[in-house]
Amino acid sequence: MTEAFAVTIFLATLFVLLGLGVWVGAALLTTAIVGMWLFTSTPIGDAMAVTIWSEQSSWTLTALPLFIWMGEILFRTKLSETLFKGLAPLLRGLPGGLLHVNVGASAVFAAISGSSAATVATVGKMSIPELRERKYPESMIIGTLSGAGTLGLLIPPSISMIIFGVTVNESISKLFMAAMIPGLCLALLFMAYIAVWSIINRKTFNPVFDTVGSEPFLKRMMDLLPVLLLIGAVIGSIYSGIATATEAAALGVLGSILLSIVQRSFTWASFSESIMGSVRTTAMIMLILMGAGFLSLAMGFTGIPRALAETIGAWELSPIALIAILTLFYIILGCFLDGLSSIVLTMAVIEPMVRAAGFDMLWFGVYLMIVVEMAQITPPIGFNLFVLQGMTGKDMGFISKASFPMFCVMCFFIVILVFFPGLATWLPEFLSK
Repeated sequence: MTEAFAVTIFLATLFVLLGLGVWVGAALLTTAIVGMWLFTSTPIGDAMAVTIWSEQSSWTLTALPLFIWMGEILFRTKLSETLFKGLAPLLRGLPGGLLHVNVGASAVFAAISGSSAATVATVGKMSIPELRERKYPESMIIGTLSGAGTLGLLIPPSISMIIFGVTVNESISKLFMAAMIPGLCLALLFMAYIAVWSIINRKTFNPVFDTVGSEPFLKRMMDLLPVLLLIGAVIGSIYSGIATATEAAALGVLGSILLSIVQRSFTWASFSESIMGSVRTTAMIMLILMGAGFLSLAMGFTGIPRALAETIGAWELSPIALIAILTLFYIILGCFLDGLSSIVLTMAVIEPMVRAAGFDMLWFGVYLMIVVEMAQITPPIGFNLFVLQGMTGKDMGFISKASFPMFCVMCFFIVILVFFPGLATWLPEFLSK
């Protein structure tokens, strides 16, 4: 009864604050303070200071601002134009034509940026005008870009994956290894959907199949080569054990600066903008981590995580039933919170439950990234939807409807991941031998 009352207070406080438009991090901190004041006699200031310091002082977190900075630098280069022109000749012969460029370019940029919103904005900046000019259906342009943009949360280096690893104390490098194959498989599944859709709608699907620019094919590939080399250097240094995630992130920053110089898009103005952009994003994430860490402590004092775990344990659910419930839970939560907030807010309760059920935490990390990806394209808080609304001028209803098939593709991929867990666990096991 006490736990039920505490849960009601926590949730009511949190949702009232979020409904009033308070920043997520500040809302989490305030909710924790209210809970500590009502349900414990622990000095709030002392507990907050110790918790926040321990949350922010992890060496692993140093990779976070570096990967964000790398993405910010590349966001201000000619990368989107290079990706489109380089991938278009390779992918336009597939059923669905240049729609595949949305997926391919998003997968490539996701391997550099780690941010879903940045992936959508960067790829969309180039692909939307090009595809519109060639008479591709607006719903497919928006839908494929919305879904493929979520690959930024899954394909390494993923900012959300770093946060998950720090929260549950798992190796960031192994999590990156676990996410690589599922990330590529999900991208291929998106492309398969595009191909099937184009075949089904071949009578009405009549885009303009013209050439993409006048540069020779070899020059396009040479323009794309530096980007691919940067990805290979960053990811390869982690997988080979040559560098930690933090060291690889520093390498990525250096490589992105050199790439922007080679592309002649480097200016002191863009450089300072990239620094301030990374500072703003990092500060936002750190505030959320502070609030979530302190809220987890406050909830721990009330016994909520233990009581909830015991309650669900008493149901004696099978692993598949537990995953089904968690999937539904995160989809509903994603309608109100962004993916990052969902991860840090729930791990204190979910982690013990998942470990007790015997799930591999590397596999669960990949599963969680896919589920919170859905939060990026579910109204009313889907970040990708807001980015696309600003870029296309379409209303939220149209964008949500266009994104729904990609949401269904991700649901289908979760089923595949549940029945074939080796997709996530094989590579870390193979490389650790």
